[in-house]
Amino acid sequence: MHNLTRTLPFDEFVTRASRTVQTDFFICKEEKYYLRSLGDDPRKDVADIATQFTELAEDIWIPQLFPQERIFSSVFRIASAGIHLWTHYDIMDNLLIQVNGRKRVVLFRPSDALYLYLSGDKSAVLNIDEPDLTKYPLFTQAVKHVCYLEPGDILFIPALWFHNVLSLDFGVAVNVFWKHLEDKFYDPRDTYGNKDLVPAARALQISERAIKALQEMPEEYCDFFARQLVSRIQTKCYASSSN
Repeated sequence: MHNLTRTLPFDEFVTRASRTVQTDFFICKEEKYYLRSLGDDPRKDVADIATQFTELAEDIWIPQLFPQERIFSSVFRIASAGIHLWTHYDIMDNLLIQVNGRKRVVLFRPSDALYLYLSGDKSAVLNIDEPDLTKYPLFTQAVKHVCYLEPGDILFIPALWFHNVLSLDFGVAVNVFWKHLEDKFYDPRDTYGNKDLVPAARALQISERAIKALQEMPEEYCDFFARQLVSRIQTKCYASSSN
C-alpha cells in the first residue's frame, strides 16, 4: 500500500481546495480537500485563530455573546465544495462563522438522540438525505431543522444539538467554542473540545459495567431487569419536556 500522506504549502492547498477538478492529483481528479486547524502542539494546545492565523484573525468579527475568558477555541476551516461532515454533537455552545462560500447545515434536537443511531458523539446514519430505512427505521422520527449559510452569516449551534454540514461551494469558516458550564465539568486533557462531560463519561463507563452484569443472567431476566433500569433512568434523568 502506498503512503498517501502529503505536505502542501498553504497557498497550494487553498488552490487545490478551490478546484472542482484537479489537474495534478494524488488519488483522483475529483479529490477534495479539508483543513481543520489545530493547536501548535495538538496534545496540549487548543486551536486559536489569533495564534495560528494571525493576519486572517484580524478580518474575523466574533460577536461578544459571552465573556472573552470563556472562549475555549477558535477553529479555522477550509473545505472543498462537496465536503460533508457527518451528524455529530459538541458539548459546548459554538458559533459557525461563514466567511466565504455557502453551506447547508441540518440540525436535530438533543431529544432526537434515540433516532440517530449514535456511536459515541456521531450518528451512524451517514446519508441523511437518502437514509437506509431498513437499517435505520427510527430515523424517520428525527426532525430536521435545515438552514443555508451565505458568506457573512453566523449560526449559533447550542451544545448537544446534532448538526450535519455540507459545503455547497469552496468555503472558509471559523468555529468559536466556549465553555458555558463550570470548568469542573470539562476534561482538562481535551484539546479538541469533543470529549463528553466528565460526569457523563463516568456514567457511560458505569453503564457498560451494568450491561455486562445484566448479560450474565438468562435472557428473560436480563430483559426484565434491563427494562427496570431503563425505566429508572427515564424517571430520574429525562427532562420533562423530553418525555
